[in-house]
Amino acid sequence: MAIMEIWLASALVIVVFFALSSRGTARSREQARLAALERKLDLIMQRLEITEPTPNLPDVVGYLMQGETIKAVKAYRDHTGASLLDAKNAVDKLARDRGLA
Repeated sequence: MAIMEIWLASALVIVVFFALSSRGTARSREQARLAALERKLDLIMQRLEITEPTPNLPDVVGYLMQGETIKAVKAYRDHTGASLLDAKNAVDKLARDRGLA
């Protein structure tokens, strides 16, 4: 009976492993598709000379004027829900556009 339980436990571990690994693959596939769509949209916007409007964030600008870039990035993320990298890039662009960089 112990051998049967070991086989069942082993089979269960293998099934769970494959289920979890395929789940990660689907998620990474979705991320790749989303990134491709974003690149295409960026190219379309560039071709049509459409610029994405900068949100009006006075506290972010205030932090930038005080030289508090990290606080500006955090405030930007809080307002927009952007990722850390996107927020950093946006805040850097905002600083350059306003001559604060």
